[in-house]
Amino acid sequence: MWLLIGLIAIVATFINLYRFIKGKDYKLAMAMGLSFTALTLCAEYSLVSEWVKNENWPALWEVPNFEKVLWFLTIVSILLNIAPIFLERKRKQ
Repeated sequence: MWLLIGLIAIVATFINLYRFIKGKDYKLAMAMGLSFTALTLCAEYSLVSEWVKNENWPALWEVPNFEKVLWFLTIVSILLNIAPIFLERKRKQ
């Protein structure tokens, strides 16, 4: 489930950037990109929670690797989604 939601977040982020480049209203796509990023993190947390409940210790050994990737992708998603706001402000100055 987290993979599907993550892909939707990526697509929404690129729609956000595309709409900004074309000069169209991008704010809904930006909100969707950030929202689906948050939902991806919640889904990933739920997955790890299930591993703990089921005592799937081999799977839990991978959590430190997931942590680094999730931090990186979340930061990239936030930066890409809010970039149009900063670019728009710079353009107005």
